[in-house]
Amino acid sequence: MGDEHQTVADELPLESVGAQLRREREGKGLSLPQVSAETRIPERHLILIEAGHFSDLPARTYAIGFSRTYARMLGLDEVAVADQVRAELSEADADRHYAPAGMEPGDPAKLPSRGLAWAGGIAAILLIAGMAAFYSTYYGSGAGPASLIDRSSPQVAENEAGEGAEETTAPAAASTDGQVILTALEDMWVRIYDEQYDAGGEPLFEGTLASGDTFELPRNVAGPRINTGRPDALAITIDGQSVPKLADEPITLGDAQISAAALLARADQPSQSATPDS
Repeated sequence: MGDEHQTVADELPLESVGAQLRREREGKGLSLPQVSAETRIPERHLILIEAGHFSDLPARTYAIGFSRTYARMLGLDEVAVADQVRAELSEADADRHYAPAGMEPGDPAKLPSRGLAWAGGIAAILLIAGMAAFYSTYYGSGAGPASLIDRSSPQVAENEAGEGAEETTAPAAASTDGQVILTALEDMWVRIYDEQYDAGGEPLFEGTLASGDTFELPRNVAGPRINTGRPDALAITIDGQSVPKLADEPITLGDAQISAAALLARADQPSQSATPDS
């Protein structure tokens, strides 16, 4: 009997990662600001982790990397914590993509009656006819009086040309915290990472970008960097505006900064030849 109770207990769901971390933190008498100062993880991210809202973090790698750092600081098994975060993320993704079944075909109880269907069709026809009459009345050809302004006048033409010029405005300048998007012009290998990578975190992306593939850099990544041997084959935009490539020839770049601020500062500097990573 005791063995049966033990088996049932083992099958019960484990405590969530966020609840474990919060219980351990409170047991050690630590506040969130103290943990944030120790781990360099923003307090708002710690709140999301303890609540289990991993999908609200900038990226999947942030959820795993921050949770590992948090667990290591509290003296917990960081590998086990990271594995459980991955499991919770997978479960959340499955729930988010599940769509309940709609009306089952052939179920008479869920089909509208024949009378209701006819009434709906007649109402739709009347609505379309009313809209057609309205547009014919107010927007039809010759519905309004002719303009009293002689548009052939040189003065009128000059004024209209000036108004058109004023309406044409230059596109807004890219912001230093704007959206950075990287686009591969050829098949190329890249590693994109941030400050957490040096502390044992996972890269934001590591692998091959096929020609035409894009990578959208999360806006609030701290110190984003890139490693690649084909910086000449990587087009970069900030808020949809192109900025210069990291290099004009195939060279190995390591730890190249790719934040919007760093890319814009680099674009403002005189053109310099990039040097290979030593």
